[in-house]
Amino acid sequence: MIQNDNRLFKFPKFNDLIIYEDDNLIVINKPPFIASLDEREGGEVNILRLAKRYYGDAQICHRLDKDTSGVLLIAKNPETYRLVSIEFEKRRVNKVYHAIIQGTHTFDNLTVDLPILNQGNKNVSIDRANGKQAETIFNSIRYFKHFTLVECRPITGRMHQIRIHLATQHAAIVGDSMYRGKPVFLSQIKRRGFTMSKDEEELPIMKRFALHSKSVAFTIDGKSYAFDAEYPKDFATLLKQLEKFDT
Repeated sequence: MIQNDNRLFKFPKFNDLIIYEDDNLIVINKPPFIASLDEREGGEVNILRLAKRYYGDAQICHRLDKDTSGVLLIAKNPETYRLVSIEFEKRRVNKVYHAIIQGTHTFDNLTVDLPILNQGNKNVSIDRANGKQAETIFNSIRYFKHFTLVECRPITGRMHQIRIHLATQHAAIVGDSMYRGKPVFLSQIKRRGFTMSKDEEELPIMKRFALHSKSVAFTIDGKSYAFDAEYPKDFATLLKQLEKFDT
């Protein structure tokens, strides 16, 4: 079990996370609430350590925020790590994320090109003078009364890029408190027939921000790869509740 902000999360076996493996590459569907790499504040469990227990030479090719789920690439040797890193560096990796955002927003190939400044300690800001180029393309997938399911295609790979770019559009990701996103409670969308005792504290439907790395596609050594990760249970549950009570 992993303790995280007073939440207990049972981490599955690493083997159960694997969606693809060959002699050079491991691809997993990363669960939420676990870091990709070692964090400054420590922590006993992260994807890199688990991957190295599974395969000693494993290296993480990119990273996802601790609360972000989805496709994560792991190289099994230095040469594959180098080749995949080059594809990321040259922006030839096609990355698609899905996010549930607050409000109804019609994004039709909306390009947000706002520079991001990394201020350290996981703090970033939009800074036109000193920030590094950051570009994300957004498309709305599904509309609800008060929320929208959005496809996010980051062209660059800055820290918190999707999260802060959505916030600039007044479309914060559900549950992303760092960027003024609010959690969704069942009582909020199911106004009729919702009851609970006075002594019971209602918990949000999803206990993290609603961002999922849906797919990754790239080519190395003439071979094309494309991977898709199913929604984890919490993301799927929130969508199901919105489809039932917020349409």
